[in-house]
Amino acid sequence: MRVVALDIGDVRVGIAVSDATGSVASPVKVLPFQEVYACAKTFRRILEDYEPELLVCGLPKSLDGACGAQAEKITQQAQHIAACCNLPLAFVDERLSSSEAKRILRAQGYKEKQMRGHIDMIAASLFLQAYLDAQKG
Repeated sequence: MRVVALDIGDVRVGIAVSDATGSVASPVKVLPFQEVYACAKTFRRILEDYEPELLVCGLPKSLDGACGAQAEKITQQAQHIAACCNLPLAFVDERLSSSEAKRILRAQGYKEKQMRGHIDMIAASLFLQAYLDAQKG
């Protein structure tokens, strides 16, 4: 089963997808939030290309595991996007995924300014991989 993951931010949304077997996550693209929220042509094209059966969104919890105002906001946005795409929706804890994405990019030689267009899709692939691994286990 192919899965698409979204790391929803106020400005950008990182997109990652799994392979057809639902085993390996890969970063795909970063799009402006409004394009994803409105299910604009660029986002729809990604959905058409990969034909996912499930949408997984990262849920920003606090370090103690609580869901705050940001998690509630992301939940509502994700529900809207899932309804527009006609996909079932699941959430996964995304705590520290952006920090890990930055660490990975730094190790690859990226400077802070160069990371901007990459962090969100790397973070999405990290929490998607954690989701896929949990489903297999």
